Amino acid sequence: MKNKISTLLAAFVLLAGTYSATGQSKKTERKKEFYFSWGYNTEWYTKSTVKIDQPSLGNKYNFENISGHDHPGWDDGLFTKPLTIPQYNYRIGLFINKEKGLAIEINFDHTKFIFADQMAHVTGTLDKRYVDTSINFAKPNFYYYLNNGANFLLFNIVKRWHWYVAKNEKVKVDFLGKAGIGPVIPHVENSLFGKLNTQGFQFGGWNIGVEAAVRATLFKYVYLEYTNKLDYARYSNLKVYEGTAKHAFGTYEMMLNLGVTFPVGKKAS
Repeated sequence: MKNKISTLLAAFVLLAGTYSATGQSKKTERKKEFYFSWGYNTEWYTKSTVKIDQPSLGNKYNFENISGHDHPGWDDGLFTKPLTIPQYNYRIGLFINKEKGLAIEINFDHTKFIFADQMAHVTGTLDKRYVDTSINFAKPNFYYYLNNGANFLLFNIVKRWHWYVAKNEKVKVDFLGKAGIGPVIPHVENSLFGKLNTQGFQFGGWNIGVEAAVRATLFKYVYLEYTNKLDYARYSNLKVYEGTAKHAFGTYEMMLNLGVTFPVGKKAS
């Protein structure tokens, strides 16, 4: 009898210890996860049309089928300029449901769009006369820059899928899909027929984007993320001399980000 009681007591103590350890393990796990990353990007743009409206000058014309390119900013070598001069990007996100891998994210890309140094087809009304011709769109008389940023800001929904977890959990590889919509905040700088605009930042339209990323997390808190992104942006009321411009284009973008992630919020019960 004593042996049975001793055995039962030992079993109870072991069970209680196991339950306690499990409970403590669960209590140390947070329900949510915060992350932040910083990185750099390069872009390729679709051909597009820049629509110019200058009512006081009697002008309403288009630069058609133009080519734009980016300006990564590391021309003189890596880290030769302040970190915010080249084409950078950042992500601030919160996994609101870690188990289902669902997050919300602020997603900003400082991209640059350069339209210059090419033959441009012009159609429409210029000096109150109809034109259909080509001009040499080159500095100093002609340039059109979103060079301090075409600047895509998105509010994203994020879904994460786990691909690989090392036995010691020091290495994790995840796939992330993202989709969102938001404003564009361009810095507009241009010269049309030698007439300069008033430069500056402005809210200038909207954009939508989808993104696919592979994230490798090391030692639980630091990660490297490689991303491919498709974006479509429509700009309106962009400042030009005595008028405004409209412009829309698609973008294919590649990014490499370095980030940190850590659990936050209430502990799981």
